[in-house]
Amino acid sequence: MKINIDWNKTPLIPAIAQDAKSGDVLMLAYMNKEALDLTLQTGYAHYFSRSRQRIWKKGESSNHTQEVVDVLIDCDNDTILLKVNQNGVACHTGAKSCFFRTIKDNKRVLNQEVDTSDIYSVVDTLYHTIQERKSDNSKKSWTKKLLNNKELLLNKIREEAEELCVAIDREDDKQVIYEAADLLYHSLVGLGYRDISPDMVRQELKRRFGTSGIEEKESRDKK
Repeated sequence: MKINIDWNKTPLIPAIAQDAKSGDVLMLAYMNKEALDLTLQTGYAHYFSRSRQRIWKKGESSNHTQEVVDVLIDCDNDTILLKVNQNGVACHTGAKSCFFRTIKDNKRVLNQEVDTSDIYSVVDTLYHTIQERKSDNSKKSWTKKLLNNKELLLNKIREEAEELCVAIDREDDKQVIYEAADLLYHSLVGLGYRDISPDMVRQELKRRFGTSGIEEKESRDKK
């Protein structure tokens, strides 16, 4: 199958997933050439995550895969439409579609169909919540307050790091865990402020496996 896409001009193109039976729009993601090739080769939807900066198969964590029935391209050759059989739900929140909230009054128009709390790690779930706070108008949200005040955010990360150090040095295990959780939360807010997914941190840690800490540090010092 030859698809006339100028990948040099547009390395990422929007990809809309539509339920093949009902016609419901399920989600919008992005594809690069490799993601589209994998989709066509395997028959299952693959996308390129802009936040994680890598290819991902839809449902790789949740098993809520998208079996591709047909692939359509628009008249400008720069947008893909996937007609899919959705296994499970499309949205990480557990809703059938990612389009579950109306901006008119910010009300939810689709119910959560699947409990995803056991599917995604608490870090991923928390990060998604942090990202959602960016468009939240709540004045009672501490996360929103941090996102709106960089100096406050940076000071809190420094403060929580120091408190963890003190706890490791002087406190019991329970306090160490408590302070570590505080530091992790504020660090995730910092990542959210910069739109850096925790998955990118995991990729960096994975890259370091097999390399000693001393070697890794020396390689950074040489740059």
